[in-house]
Amino acid sequence: MTYSIIQKSQLEGAKRVDAEYYQPEYLNLLNQLKKIQLLELDKITTKIDVGFVSSMVSHFKEEGIPLLRTQNVNEFFIDLTNDLIFIDKEFHQKLKKSQVFPGDVLLARSGSIGNASVVPSNFPIANSADIILIKTNKILPEYLSAFLNSRYGQFQIERGVSGGLQGHINLYSLEKLLIPIIDNGFQETIKKIVLSGLNKLDNSKSFYSQAENLLLRELGLVNFKFKDDLFFVVDSSKAKDRIDADYFQPKYEQLTEKLKLFKAKKLEEYISNYSTGFTFKSDNYQEKGIPLIRINNIKKGLIDLSDTAYLSEKDFLLSPKDEAKSGDIVLSMSGSIGLTAMIPPEIPKCSVNQRILKFTSKNINKECLVLILNSIVGNLQLERIGTGGVQTNISYNDIKNVLIPELETNIQEKIADLIKKSHEMRKKSKDLLEEAKRKVEEMIERGDFAII
Repeated sequence: MTYSIIQKSQLEGAKRVDAEYYQPEYLNLLNQLKKIQLLELDKITTKIDVGFVSSMVSHFKEEGIPLLRTQNVNEFFIDLTNDLIFIDKEFHQKLKKSQVFPGDVLLARSGSIGNASVVPSNFPIANSADIILIKTNKILPEYLSAFLNSRYGQFQIERGVSGGLQGHINLYSLEKLLIPIIDNGFQETIKKIVLSGLNKLDNSKSFYSQAENLLLRELGLVNFKFKDDLFFVVDSSKAKDRIDADYFQPKYEQLTEKLKLFKAKKLEEYISNYSTGFTFKSDNYQEKGIPLIRINNIKKGLIDLSDTAYLSEKDFLLSPKDEAKSGDIVLSMSGSIGLTAMIPPEIPKCSVNQRILKFTSKNINKECLVLILNSIVGNLQLERIGTGGVQTNISYNDIKNVLIPELETNIQEKIADLIKKSHEMRKKSKDLLEEAKRKVEEMIERGDFAII
């Protein structure tokens, strides 16, 4: 059992007496921080505020001004592809205090609590909901984001959450966050590393976009306009297993007709073996060990281990058929269905949780197949399968019938090369951003810095 004993005089007045607030790890990190000069966050900022927090569902639009939410805020960068929603210009102008500007530091208030990112100079006009917005005036925002994402920032954020409003950052605790005050030279060094990392991330996105455009160009789907009729008529002979109207939207048949021009085959013809995941219990989870791939770990084209559960060797062996290795492909079958990624080389072995299709591919380039499934080609077909139910779920019997167009080998290789470059740039980006955090942590632990 882990415990700590503290003097009554160490209690922070009557504000916090909960045991979690004084756990040994927090106290050790706090003692290390206090060896250097610090200022509270509200002393080095002109704004610490929360974006709009009331329900805005009635204001959501299919296009317009991006409305950032906590799921859009990652460590160091803002993701405009993760379930992005929009509001109109008129409503955006009313929400002045939650408007987002270049140079703002955004902090996830719930969900992935504590993720911090800086709004880049070329960012579009945007607003925010349930996100903390911070404007700095005495330190560089890139340095602040690196500190907040480091363990010395994260422990303070976690500490502020415990004992307070469940699942949200305590705003008062955030204002009192202790920030190391260092010279401009070090801050500029951190800024260069962060910007270089974000530039590599942009390069990664560019290579991926090139691969996707190449695929769509080969299939004649670039800027292809699918019919979206208000009503349509379907021959009753086609309504066998499905009678829901959405299933027979013209756009699905249009895509099918397009794919037939490329000798499309069913996905099952490219699968050598498969499984659909094992129901591991949360009691099996641990902080280190063999990764367990859950649906939240599968992003579009990549595996994200930032929020990962691990298994012991014993639990890993509970379901041998659901073991996955580098090069295997995984696809989400619930929630955000159809998200597909390949297990990367840095994960030599793992296991897959329930509602995930895991398979080994054959007779097709792996990177190309993953891209096809993540593109409009796979999205529309999987979307069609998932219609008609309250909870979006799909089965292997449905997925195996997804049509995969046959592409020339040289086109597959070009697509794969671009995807590999995208992954390489993403890895370099991750390494640089980790370096920024590490340098801040090392500076704190050495204490060799000059005060502003």
